[in-house]
Amino acid sequence: MADIDNLLNQIAAQETQLQDTEFLAPCVQGGKVRTSVANLIYTFTPQPPDFEGWGIFRPVDEKTAEVVEEASLPQLAEYLKLLKPLRLRLAYPLRLLTWLAYPINESDMQQRLGMVKPVPVHLVSEGAAFEPIIARFDGTAFWFDEIDRRAEPQPTEQLREQLEHVTLPDQVRFAGMTPEMLTVYELVLQQTPAYQEREQHRRQAREAGRAEGAEGAGGAGGAGEAERTDEQRLRDALQMGGGRLRTFRDRGEFWQVEWTTRDGERHTSAIAKGDLTVMSSGICLSGGDRDFDLQSLVGVIEARF
Repeated sequence: MADIDNLLNQIAAQETQLQDTEFLAPCVQGGKVRTSVANLIYTFTPQPPDFEGWGIFRPVDEKTAEVVEEASLPQLAEYLKLLKPLRLRLAYPLRLLTWLAYPINESDMQQRLGMVKPVPVHLVSEGAAFEPIIARFDGTAFWFDEIDRRAEPQPTEQLREQLEHVTLPDQVRFAGMTPEMLTVYELVLQQTPAYQEREQHRRQAREAGRAEGAEGAGGAGGAGEAERTDEQRLRDALQMGGGRLRTFRDRGEFWQVEWTTRDGERHTSAIAKGDLTVMSSGICLSGGDRDFDLQSLVGVIEARF
């Protein structure tokens, strides 16, 4: 009985301490914030619910925390120093202040985090396509720190110039270009209307060619169903979830898949080749990307947006 009383007293003391605590945390719109009090992790819904940025929060109860004020630059700098830095290059915005980015050095990312893939970076307060940045990783998500002003500006300018001319990736050449730069260029190029129109015409031509081939080979079946192509696997998985495949690229251990939801919302996701497990969804899923496959990801993102 005494043990139970002591436990209840400890819980009561922690709840009192919680209500007297103010904490700094990042928050994306529609997301939640977390803090640790007495070695316990608490997750709160922010008030107002549409707040996005770095804030000082005060718990209202065990489920809700109100924004007291926005964090100051010195406070933010001290917080970010506690997180792992990584140099990335911005690709394009996914939503509001969240951008897709790719490592400037794939080997560095692999060594530090054990992975190489495009990642969403949250609370990007400045920057544009191809801009090199410093992001901070908290073990779950990447947060924008600053523009990497020590980086050479020429590659960014060269990539933008190539994009203006809608240069195809295999024709992009300039001094100092790296494979990582080319990957970012492809990510950005695929979002341009000119490229998408070109790809649509190419798909239509391929489909027309397949239809002619099937008509010419009519009646020659009997060998069973042909093995599905990689493109058809991705297309079928997305269609079952209600999405639509736009393009995909071979990135070694994963597919870089460009796709849309029912309402036309565009997304880029990294998908494992073997079982189509999500390696990176392109949005923040609180570290749970690998809990989903490509088919289920469609519904998760549509529910979130």
